[in-house]
Amino acid sequence: MNVAFPGCFSGRTMPAIQSKTSVLSATRTLNWETRPVADPGPHEVRVRVRRVGVCGSDVHYFTHGRIGKYVVEQPLVLGHEVSGVVDAVGPEVTRLKVGDRVALEPGYPCRRCTFCKQGKYNLCPDMTFMATPPVDGALSEYVLWPDDFTFAVPDSISDDAAALLEPLAVGIWAARKGEVGPGQSIAVFGAGPIGCTTIQAARAAGATTLIAVDIEDFRLDLARKVGATHTFNARNGDPLDFIRQLTAERDGVPLSHAGVDVAFETGGTLATTRLALASPRPGGSVVLVGLPPDPEISLDIAGAAQREAVIKGVFRYANCYPTAIELVASGQVDLDALVTHRYPFAQTPEAFEFADREKKTSMKVLIDVQ
Repeated sequence: MNVAFPGCFSGRTMPAIQSKTSVLSATRTLNWETRPVADPGPHEVRVRVRRVGVCGSDVHYFTHGRIGKYVVEQPLVLGHEVSGVVDAVGPEVTRLKVGDRVALEPGYPCRRCTFCKQGKYNLCPDMTFMATPPVDGALSEYVLWPDDFTFAVPDSISDDAAALLEPLAVGIWAARKGEVGPGQSIAVFGAGPIGCTTIQAARAAGATTLIAVDIEDFRLDLARKVGATHTFNARNGDPLDFIRQLTAERDGVPLSHAGVDVAFETGGTLATTRLALASPRPGGSVVLVGLPPDPEISLDIAGAAQREAVIKGVFRYANCYPTAIELVASGQVDLDALVTHRYPFAQTPEAFEFADREKKTSMKVLIDVQ
């Protein structure tokens, strides 16, 4: 049984167009299908997809068939980092027109619940999110999507960068949750795509000391390229010693009271989570962006509590795409620098195998659907 395309609701007339689609039918098995895509509904647009980024979650579904409670139980289309061109608009769409270059915010909420009405729509209990079972993603020639979660992008933003507005939105949301401000110091544990977008969002918010910690020099070099002022390879020593020495000198405090204003966990590991909890100064903040593979882990909560660390979690984002577009269009954020490899649509299976195999030598893999 095939999952319905995002935005394709029951009761539609016969589909108007056929779309070549990459479908995950079993672990490490991507097959080609031609699927129907209907004309847009009243508040929908049909988008001719140009770029799709390969996210770590996509790779995890590809290799394991599940992430936590989300299990692939029927054929699934992957991909939620999306850019394209509007191909058709619904009769009540006024914000967009045919030919507009766009980025798709890949999740839309019910718009009716308490969370939605409070502006916290990322916490909506009835969220529809691309490439999260059972909702299909965007690795297809065409997709339908609500117009209010489709954003026009200026010509100064490349198709690649438009697709990567999604991970940038995560970084912006993380920086907002951490309340990053001018002159502050931050540390990011895990210099992958989310770590690098978090660095850029924090720099745009005014942070002036930006520390990236990872175990791969390749990623640390890219982190410095996009704004990290200091980098540290955790294979070479204790990151906490490095951070405390640096911030003690910067802030004129003893080592016992040194640390960053805000620490971000973006690696999704037990080690990076422990480091993030231990690295803020007294009264500083910890923002947990990544998710460790095992939810039942041992952490030094007492140490964080004694320093009055403020601990916050991140789940996706809300109302971040307009800011993301502004930051990229103004040149404050460079997303093109994160793209290390591209594959044509016909080589989608190879792109996923590469992304899984070459984590140490690739930052962001993009698929050119055109």
